Amino acid sequence: MEKPLWMWGLFFGIVLTLWIIDQGVLHKKNREIGFRESIIMTLIYMAVALGYGAWVWFELGAISGKQYITGYLVEFTLAMDNIFAISLIMAYFAIPRKYQHRLLFWGIFGAVVFRGIMIAAGSAVIEEFEWVLYFFAAFLVFTGIKMLVMVGQEEMKVEDNKFLMWLKSKLPVSDHHHGEKFIVKLPDTTTGKLKWFLTPAGIALILIEFADIIFAVDSVPAIFSITKDPFIVYTSNIFAILGLRNLYFALDAMIHRFKYLKYSLAIVLIFIGGKLFAAPIIGHLPEWVSLTVTVLLLGGGVLYSFIKTKGQKA
Repeated sequence: MEKPLWMWGLFFGIVLTLWIIDQGVLHKKNREIGFRESIIMTLIYMAVALGYGAWVWFELGAISGKQYITGYLVEFTLAMDNIFAISLIMAYFAIPRKYQHRLLFWGIFGAVVFRGIMIAAGSAVIEEFEWVLYFFAAFLVFTGIKMLVMVGQEEMKVEDNKFLMWLKSKLPVSDHHHGEKFIVKLPDTTTGKLKWFLTPAGIALILIEFADIIFAVDSVPAIFSITKDPFIVYTSNIFAILGLRNLYFALDAMIHRFKYLKYSLAIVLIFIGGKLFAAPIIGHLPEWVSLTVTVLLLGGGVLYSFIKTKGQKA
């Protein structure tokens, strides 16, 4: 993918090191993650991601550096909706908090693989048919407008999810938790023979992976509208996703404080899509303009949300 193998090796080496430290040292045993630890780990992951962005800036140039940071910020903010969906899934299946970290680890692992496939496919299509970028841009503008219209409407309900209904109709699912296990062997109620059952944690993991694929439909076109470089697209995406797991434990109890962030995120998507359509008329906007607008809109959305929801309870 254009970039030398050592660059990809460096990136995957950093990701693998983070996972080894996380799973092999910090969280060898299942335990509940507190708010303070969640914030500290999130800040560490953000520092690594932005430090990597500084290296991209130095190694590949200012344009690539600005594209990486813009993509990282957009993806990280889009992940807020993903966190909300994960929170609903965890609550619906009553997943004990001490097992949630392990569940999210495998959820993120799946996301890393699926994003890689989607980004590789998207890159190949754009390489062959560059006009697809305008389709992505139109989709982003449509998504942004739809988000503005739908803000404040009734929240999603896990029990009404058609994919969940289909899973339950096709797969044997246990009614009870079995510790950290995703599948268990239990006697069949009709035959008495042992067979494999999905546990509530197992079906929750499938739903979390499915939710990430759905959210990737927004985030992948968004980042391709910022840059066509698959290296920048994938690395910024993955670093944002890696921070998602730790951010979940901090935001699970205060997601309502980001109530108005969707407005600014919707405007960012419209801006990113709209600038592609405007390029033939006004020319290509410098990367610093895109980065500045993105930071101001998202930062303003966070600040306004915190001011308007001050004192509110979930």
